[in-house]
Amino acid sequence: MNKQRAQEIAASPVMANVTFNGAPIYIQNVDENNETARIYPLAEPEKEQQVSLSNLTEQ
Repeated sequence: MNKQRAQEIAASPVMANVTFNGAPIYIQNVDENNETARIYPLAEPEKEQQVSLSNLTEQ
């Protein structure tokens, strides 16, 4: 996923269909400098993690 789209999704009040390793996730914020995103799986909000934007897929 490109940086601009990830930022749009993170800022939007509308939930986007984004996955990480096949699991639906929520993007909390985007780190432009490192091209990473702070995410968590929708089913497990306590499992926050920092991942590369290249590992995120919009369905």
